[in-house]
Amino acid sequence: MLSVTDSQKIGIGLAGFGGFFLFLGMLFFFDRVLIAFGNLLFISGLSFIIGLQRTFNFFFQRHKMKSSGFFFTGILIVLLGWPLIGMLVEAYGFVLLFSGFFPVIINFLRRVPVIGSILQIPVINKICERLEGQSSMV
Repeated sequence: MLSVTDSQKIGIGLAGFGGFFLFLGMLFFFDRVLIAFGNLLFISGLSFIIGLQRTFNFFFQRHKMKSSGFFFTGILIVLLGWPLIGMLVEAYGFVLLFSGFFPVIINFLRRVPVIGSILQIPVINKICERLEGQSSMV
């Protein structure tokens, strides 16, 4: 069984609260403070989960420099006061950064009872297949 350390539990909580604050910031018409706080919590949670060195290595690999640049530039744009543009830039960087995980996520979701049947709807199934094929090319 996979054991989770106390720092990883803290990281999961921080990343969860980060996602919650990002969602809340978008819900409140792209509130700059909530989005910035969500970004800070998400990145700190990620560093608690996988460690500082692995987080640094993940973001600053040579083939991920473009996507990391978009992600961190989006965070900077949010902090400068343009949350909508910043979130769009950040979302593009996020998709590029984590596109390698899409096939794993989709295969996991296909095994979940209710969500798996939703993913079998033809339109959604085509989108999932395209995401799986596209992520292997990146």
